[in-house]
Amino acid sequence: ALKSDEIVNKVGGRFKLTALIQKRMLEIMDGARPLVERRDGWTDLELVIQEILQDKIAIDYEASGIEEPSGV
Repeated sequence: ALKSDEIVNKVGGRFKLTALIQKRMLEIMDGARPLVERRDGWTDLELVIQEILQDKIAIDYEASGIEEPSGV
């Protein structure tokens, strides 16, 4: 899924995608509840990718001060 342009375009680029994944992975490892149902054998990374693809998490552009990509 990370090789797909769909997920990269959804958040506005590879750097922003990496930052979002890293932030959410830390939350999951600290005990945050998953926002999608975890399937058997899924890693935390696969879980986070599904959360992004299902629009359960996204970058909060207003709070972060990051410029929102056009078309999002």
